[in-house]
Amino acid sequence: MPAMPGRIQGAATPRGTDRISHPQLNPIYPAIAMAVNLVIPPESDIHPVAGIDIGTTQGGIRKAGRKDVTVFRLAEGTSVAGVFTTNRFRAAPVQVSEHHLAAGKGIRALVINTGNANAGTGQPGLQAAEQTCRSLASLMNLQPEQVLPFSTGVILEPLPVDRLVAALPAAVQDLAPDHWFDAAHGIMTTDTQPKIASRRLELEGRTVTITGVSKGAGMIRPNMATMLGFLATDAGIAPELLRTMTRQIAERSFNRITVDGDTSTNDSFIIMASGQSGVRVDSPNDPGYAPLFDALSAAALELAQKIVRDAEGATKFITVRVEEAGNPDEALKVAYAVAHSPLVKTAFYASDPNLGRILCAVGYAGIADLDVSRTRLWLGDTLVSSEGGRHPAYTEEDGQRIMKEAEITVRIALGRGDHADTVYTCDFSHEYVSINADYRS
Repeated sequence: MPAMPGRIQGAATPRGTDRISHPQLNPIYPAIAMAVNLVIPPESDIHPVAGIDIGTTQGGIRKAGRKDVTVFRLAEGTSVAGVFTTNRFRAAPVQVSEHHLAAGKGIRALVINTGNANAGTGQPGLQAAEQTCRSLASLMNLQPEQVLPFSTGVILEPLPVDRLVAALPAAVQDLAPDHWFDAAHGIMTTDTQPKIASRRLELEGRTVTITGVSKGAGMIRPNMATMLGFLATDAGIAPELLRTMTRQIAERSFNRITVDGDTSTNDSFIIMASGQSGVRVDSPNDPGYAPLFDALSAAALELAQKIVRDAEGATKFITVRVEEAGNPDEALKVAYAVAHSPLVKTAFYASDPNLGRILCAVGYAGIADLDVSRTRLWLGDTLVSSEGGRHPAYTEEDGQRIMKEAEITVRIALGRGDHADTVYTCDFSHEYVSINADYRS
C-alpha cells in the first residue's frame, strides 16, 4: 500500500570519561556486518545547532554498559512539530507526545530511552510516560506538557520507569551543544552504526545550521517505520508553517523507505527550529523558505536512507523507481509491491537475476487495467523486459553483473502517464532472521 502521512501535531558541561569514540558499532550486536555504504561524517562536520543541547547517560533500561537515555534541551521560543506512526497500537510515549504538542505550551525538552518501547503496556505505560515527563520537567524547571517522551525497543514489556527516572539527573548534567554524535549512538537499538546528518547554508547573509539523528534497522515501513528521527535547525520557522513542512518532509523521506513492510508502534519524526540564527521564515512566499525546505528535506532523506543502509542484515541498498504511472498512487503501489516482495529481496541477496519476480510483483500491485505490453523494466541501465516479455538484447550475464553490486536501481515504466515516485529498500539475508529471532535474548 502507498505511504500516507502520519499524524502531525504542534508546533555546557564537560563530557564524561565514558564519551563514545568515533566511529563505533553497536555494542549489543558487535559481530554484525557493516552497513551498505553508510557514511558517518567526521565529528568536525557535525555542527551544533544553537539553542539545542543534548545529554546522554546509562540507565540500564535493558542492557547494561551502554548509553540508553538521551535528553534534548530546547531554547525558549523553539518551534516543534512531529509526525507519528499510524499503527493503531500507538505506544504510550507517542500518545503522550501528541497530547503535549497539542497543548501548545511550548516544547522545551525531549527524553528518549532505548531498550523498551513502552508499547502494548496499557494505562500503566501511559502513566510511566507521564511520570518520565514530570520528573524531567522538575529537573529543568518546566511544565510536564513541555516535555516530549520517546521510547524504542521491545514491545509488550513494562517500562522500567524507576531506572529511567533515576538516570535523568545524569543526562541533564551532561547537556551540551556538541553531543549530537553521542545522541546518535544513544538512540540505537539493533542499528549497527549511528545515523547522523549535518549541513550549513547561507540565508539572508547568515549561516543556518541543520543537524539531525535517526535510528532504525528493522520493522521499517512508512506511516511511519520503527524509527526515531530528530532534526533541528537554528532558523526560525512559524509553528503553523513548521507543522506543514514536517508533514511534507516526512512524506519525501521517512515515508519512502521500507525494510520489511512492518509499521511500528513507536515511529516519531520531530523537527525543531530554535530561531537562534536570526533567520526567520513565516510563509512559503518568504525568500528563504525554498532553500531551507530543500535543505531540511535533504537532511531528512539522508537520515532515512541511512536506516535502509543499516537495515538488519542488509547487504544491498536498492532504489525502486516507478515512472509513467497514471497517478501518484499507482507509482507507490508498484514501488512498494516490488520493495516488499520477499522473493525479490532474497533474489537480490543471492545476486540471482531471477527478475521475473519483479514483473510478478508489478502485476499484483493492484492496477487492474495495467497493459503489460507497455511496461518496461530496467536493472541499472540494462533494459530487461519490454512488450510483455524479455527484451531481446538482455542477457543473464548482464543481470548477474548488476545484481552483484552493493547499490542497485530498479526502474519500472508503466506507460500510463507522467507520474513517478521512488522507494528505498534492501535485500533480505540470513542475518535478518537471526537478528529478529534473537532480539529478546
